[in-house]
Amino acid sequence: MTPQDASQITRDMCLIAPVIPVLVIEDLAHARPLAEALVAGGLPMLEVTLRTPCALEAIRIMAQVPGGIVGAGTLLTPADVAAARLAGAKFGVSPGSTPRLLAACEAEGLPTLPGAATASEVMALLERGYTTAKFFPAENIGGAPALKSLGAPIPQVSFCPTGGVSMANAMDYLGLANVLCVGGSWVAPKAMLAAGDWAGITALAQAANRLPRPAK
Repeated sequence: MTPQDASQITRDMCLIAPVIPVLVIEDLAHARPLAEALVAGGLPMLEVTLRTPCALEAIRIMAQVPGGIVGAGTLLTPADVAAARLAGAKFGVSPGSTPRLLAACEAEGLPTLPGAATASEVMALLERGYTTAKFFPAENIGGAPALKSLGAPIPQVSFCPTGGVSMANAMDYLGLANVLCVGGSWVAPKAMLAAGDWAGITALAQAANRLPRPAK
């Protein structure tokens, strides 16, 4: 898969809904009902972070939910990429990017949102052919004003900002010309997961899905 193809696929995915849920699965029993709740709420793009021992099995389970598009987040190494692909991930997300990681994603045919935090990192991705990226950790590196500033000299690259994004500040990002969607964990809070409040999670997803986005 070429970087250009990967960027087009991830761009199309990012335009499906205004929010990509960022999920940390610690209990496999939560995997399927959580995916069903989020899909029912209009958020089919599901990023399962590889931060827990059961993350890959959670991807396998969630990938079977009709309407869901399940991906693997926190990709750090080529081994992560291969394991994610084998588990059924349809896309990947990384906090940053390295040539080895990007090469592995391309070789595995895994469309990926590579992370970038600075103009130099964005330029390196653009030089390789990537025009869709993750802006991380968004709030800690200047938030929406910083991302807007990047868009002036580098308008070719579009972003999914993640890290500190919430329902309260999501529109600060979604209103930017270089933002396709946002990533956030607020649609699946730990308390609701622990309580099995799937209806509550669906309601949060529905509210997030109603966030307006200017035409991109």
